[in-house]
Amino acid sequence: MKLWHCADTRSFRVLWALEEIGAPYEIELMQFPPRARTPNYLEINPLGTVPTFRDGTSVMTESSAIVHYLGTKYLESGLSLEPSDPGYAVWLNWMYFSDATLTFPQTLILRYSTFEPGRADNAISDYTRWFLSRLKHVERQVSRTDWLCADRFTGADIAVGYALLMADYLNLAAQFPDGVRKYWARLQARPAFQSAKKVQIIDLGQLLGTA
Repeated sequence: MKLWHCADTRSFRVLWALEEIGAPYEIELMQFPPRARTPNYLEINPLGTVPTFRDGTSVMTESSAIVHYLGTKYLESGLSLEPSDPGYAVWLNWMYFSDATLTFPQTLILRYSTFEPGRADNAISDYTRWFLSRLKHVERQVSRTDWLCADRFTGADIAVGYALLMADYLNLAAQFPDGVRKYWARLQARPAFQSAKKVQIIDLGQLLGTA
C-alpha cells in the first residue's frame, strides 16, 4: 500500500487509519499544493488532490472512502462495522457527514483566509458560523459517549476527527462546545494520531509558511 500525502490535509485521515491498523505501507510526503509543487503528480492523480492511495492495482482519492476501505479490509482493526451490525447505518452516516457537512465549509474558510485574503471576508465569517452550527450534531453525541458510534473508536472518529484538526488549524478550537473539546483531546491522545503526526514530520502551518 502507498499513500501520497501532504501534512494535515485530508490525506491525514488515511495516514491516521494506517497507523491505527499497523499494516506496512509506503508514504510519499509532498509539498502543498501538490498539483503545482510535485513534478509528475498529475500523472498519478489528474485532479492533483490529496490523498492518492494505491493498494495493488486499486487507486482511490477520497479520504473517507479510503478509511472505509481500510476498515473493511482490516476488520480486526475495529475501524469498520459490518453491514449486519445494528450500528452500521449510524457509522456510515458519520463517515460521510465528515466531509460532506464539516470539511466543506472549512475549505472555503481556508481559501479566503490563507490563499486569497481580503477577497471574500464575509465568506469566512459565514462559513465559520455554518461549521460551528453543524458541529452541534457532534456535540450531542460525544457529550453522551466517548466515541461517535458502536461504543468504541472507529473510522468515523478518524473521519470527523480530521475536521476538528482542520478547525484547530483555523483557530476555531476555542469555540468548540465542551463535549467536542474533550472529544478532540481524546482523539489527540491516541497513540496512532501521535505517530501519524510524527510520520508527516511537519504540520500544515509549517507547510504553508504560516506557523
